[in-house]
Formats: sequence, structure tokens, C-alpha cells
Amino acid sequence: MWNTASIINLKFIKFCNSKISNLSTTARVTTDTIRIALTPGEPAGIGIDITVQMAQQSYPFEIVALADARVLRERARLLGLPLNIEDFNGKIKPVPHQASTLKVYNQCCANTPRCGSLDPANVNYVLDSLRTAVAGCQRGEFAALVTGPVHKGNINNAGIAFTGHTEFLAELTKTPHVVMMLATTGLRVALVTTHIPLREVSGRITPELVETTLKITQQQLQRSFAIMNPNIVVCGLNPHAGEGGHLGHEDKEIIIPVIEKLRAQGFNIQGPLPADTAFIPKYLDNSDVFVTMYHDQGLPVLKYKGFGNAINITLGLPFVRTSVDHGTALELAGSGKTDASSMVTAINTANEMYRNKRLFTQQHKTMHNA
Repeated sequence: MWNTASIINLKFIKFCNSKISNLSTTARVTTDTIRIALTPGEPAGIGIDITVQMAQQSYPFEIVALADARVLRERARLLGLPLNIEDFNGKIKPVPHQASTLKVYNQCCANTPRCGSLDPANVNYVLDSLRTAVAGCQRGEFAALVTGPVHKGNINNAGIAFTGHTEFLAELTKTPHVVMMLATTGLRVALVTTHIPLREVSGRITPELVETTLKITQQQLQRSFAIMNPNIVVCGLNPHAGEGGHLGHEDKEIIIPVIEKLRAQGFNIQGPLPADTAFIPKYLDNSDVFVTMYHDQGLPVLKYKGFGNAINITLGLPFVRTSVDHGTALELAGSGKTDASSMVTAINTANEMYRNKRLFTQQHKTMHNA
């Protein structure tokens, strides 16, 4: 049973540090401060609130909010929280985040947001802040991206087709396939399909998609979470995992052959298991990730277990991206009743994932050259 105060295998990091140190002093992991980009999301929702709340404590890395500084100041005033805003300067070396301060890469809303009141005019602000953050990550200006909640309905009502951060970021980076994974203490759930209608799911389940999802999931657990031989539990698509083909053909004809193929390649995979009995102690205590076929197959379990303390992670992007596990909660914006736990966890996990990936790369380079 793994515990995720950090959602990272810290024992492996210490092991790798010692191995690299013994092999080469020049390959030792540096302790320099990294810079993380943060987009608060919909300005009328609680993304601004939890950004202000998150900023009240210190962190060993720099946080840069890509947001409207005026909106941050006003929300801090409403919440009665101190917030010293500093203009972001990418030419200056990153420094650890100091409590009650926030570096801001200013992005201007078209209209002044009102708490709880959506304004389609501000949709471009939301998407442009994401575009700017992604460009910064691709340039190496930011080590990772953390995102606050956006309002998909408002974006679509503004005439822009948008299904979610995961798909939007994949399109921006021209990444052919990414995997959406949510994590909380004791449970990770990765998805084969994401934000599509239920009636379309079975048609999207192909051998290629299932195999690619499982390969990306395993690779990223190794590189970003320091789990070298992850135990992957796969849920079947149909009730009873298809009952041998009597309750749908997808499990028998698509999912099982892919699992058998990957097992032959050394993957540690169980399944496909009936989803209604997959999330029990027998499997929870010994798994590193559950891979489910569609959005509402595994996420209700995860959110029941850890809502408010879970995070969303996009696997397969060219940079680390984490996010909160909740929506805009318009009715709570400016009320002071919000909880920033998910945002804090997302930021800390992004830092650890980045360092883990860098360590993985350095270790393999060093061992290759030894």
C-alpha cells in the first residue's frame, strides 16, 4: 500500500542519488530552484481564491501565476488575506516562493470579473494564459505547469470547442496521445478515453488505444513517480468484464489480447477485472495504478476516496502538468469557504515529478556512460 503525501516514491530517489554520486560527481542532481507556472483558470470561480490561499505559505520553488494582477489583488482583499504581487521577470534566476507574495506574469481580462458570474468575454483570457504558460514550458522557462479549474460550458458558449485541459494541452503541444490520470492517497486512476459521451466509448476502444495508454502509463510511472515495475490493474469495459464474450465482445477481442501482448514484454498487468469488484482491498493494497476504460468508470471511486485532496495529471506531454481535481464552484468564489488543499498538492507534486524525471534522465545517462 503506497502513501501519497507527495504521491512520489522518495526511497527510489534517495537510492538513485547515491548511485549517481558513486558513479560520477558531475552527474549529481543539482538543488537549484525551479520555476512552476500556474494558471488559475476561470476568473469568476474559485481558481483565483485558491491561488491566493495557496500563496500564503512558503515553497522551495518559485511559483509564477499567469493571471490578471488586478483580479488577484481584489480577491485577496475580499478574502482578507495579505498578498504582495511582484512582476515576473524571466531574466532573473528563480527564487523560492515566500509566504504572502506571488510573482505574476500579467494577463488582462477583457472585463472585470464578478465572483460567480460567468462572462464569455473573458474566455480568451483563460485560454491565452494557458497558451502563454505552455509556450514558456516548451522554451524551458517553466519546469512544470499547474492549472486551476476552467468552465468548459462558458468556453463553448463563447464559440470555442473545448472538451478539457487534457485535450487542449495535447493539441497545443502536438502530442498525438496523452493519458489523463487522477491521484490521491492510496489510489491512482488512468483513463483510456476521457471527455466523450458514453455512447461513443465502445467505438473508441481499439487495440492501438488500449496499448498506447498502458505503455504511456507505465513509462510515466517509471520516470515521474520512480516506480520501476508498476503493478497495473486494468478494468474491463463491460459488466463482469464481458463474461467471456456473452456481455460484449470488447474485453475478449480487444483488451485481453493487448494485456497478453504486454505481459509477454514484461509488463506487470492484472485484468481485465470487472469494474464493480476491482476497487477492493485485495487490489488496492497491491496496485500502483488502475486503468479504466472511460471517465465515470474509475473517477467516482477516486473522488469518493479523496475529493479535495486529489489531483489531475496529464501523462505523455513534453512537460509536467498537474491540476486540481475540482471545478470552478462559482457559488463559493470570494466567500472565503474554499479549500486550497488540491492546489497545494498539485504544486508540490509537479515539483517532485519534475525532479524525478530529471533524476531518471541523469541516472540513465550516467549508467550509459559508465
